[in-house]
Amino acid sequence: MAKEVVLTAEGYRELKERLDHLTTERRREVAERIKEAREFGDISENSEYDDAKNEQALLEDEIAELEEQLRDAVIVEKGDQPRGEVAIGSTVTVKGPRGKERKFKLVGSAEADPDNDRLSNESPIGRAVLGGKKGDKVEVLTPKGAVKYEIVSISRA
Repeated sequence: MAKEVVLTAEGYRELKERLDHLTTERRREVAERIKEAREFGDISENSEYDDAKNEQALLEDEIAELEEQLRDAVIVEKGDQPRGEVAIGSTVTVKGPRGKERKFKLVGSAEADPDNDRLSNESPIGRAVLGGKKGDKVEVLTPKGAVKYEIVSISRA
């Protein structure tokens, strides 16, 4: 049975756009590279051809993965979630043990991008705050031990 892929509407749209780009422009580019490499002669000893074929295989793997994610997608709409509670799609601000605040958007794992403050609902902090309310204190288990956070604010931007 396929695993559900939880996505925000924005995340679904981004994955769909990425898939469209890969299946049109990138496929054409890679096919052109393969065609050019064939023109170099004997393909059995042609590293350009081998590189282009490897790139094609990686591209097709990525396309298949995106198609599977979109097929198994469960889109979380803003109106489907209880108000005042942390849910997928919420922007959450938490305060750490030293008073330092951190703001992030809670998303499904397919949309996660920690470098851009988009944390997965399956991450330790995502699991801890999911369903929480403003003022709740949560404990996050990290490799260095438990860390306590307070949920400072929740918005649905």
